[in-house]
Amino acid sequence: MKSFAIIGCGRFGSAVAKTLYELGNEVLAIDGNMDVIDNISGYVTHAIQADVMDEGVLMELGLSNFDVVVVSIGTDLQASIMATLIVKELGVDKIVAKAQSELHGKVLKKIGADKVVFPERDMGVRVAHNLTSKSIVDYIELSPDYSILEIEAIPRWHNKTLEELKLRNKYRVTIMAVKREEAVTVSPGPKYQIQKGDILVALGAADAINVIAEEAGE
Repeated sequence: MKSFAIIGCGRFGSAVAKTLYELGNEVLAIDGNMDVIDNISGYVTHAIQADVMDEGVLMELGLSNFDVVVVSIGTDLQASIMATLIVKELGVDKIVAKAQSELHGKVLKKIGADKVVFPERDMGVRVAHNLTSKSIVDYIELSPDYSILEIEAIPRWHNKTLEELKLRNKYRVTIMAVKREEAVTVSPGPKYQIQKGDILVALGAADAINVIAEEAGE
């Protein structure tokens, strides 16, 4: 079991937090909005309302004891940058930060983020990450044990619902989002039908993610 702290629990942050918790990890969710905390409290280990730009508050939460801290603050760039900087100064081993733009990402890297992710922008961008399958769009390592895989739907998934594919049972992964052309569906339901060209964002244990990657390369 690993420990994760998620700072900022919008759509992306809450999906990551809930899935990591479902996979048996300790998850601390932090957000400045009490309504957000109320909504996510039943799906994580702990949920706390806090000012993410207050170093004293974040220090009291013991973030330096977590294996990974994910800074997933939405449109407030100042809060995103300040939270990342504070977390770095607290001595967190690994920081994954969500960026809204290339410039934002460069700033986050410069101040100490170990990994910068662009969940909206990168859905349709093919990058190389030691995987050779033409179906792999992106591969994000959250920790040695858990990863996020962005993969173009392989042929045998076409025209089938997520319920029919049983990806959670077969691979132990959760589909966090699906991009279809320019539209992005976050947390798609079991009746969501996968079509040719769809890009799926899956979060799960690294070994399970690797199985999908290998099958996609067949």
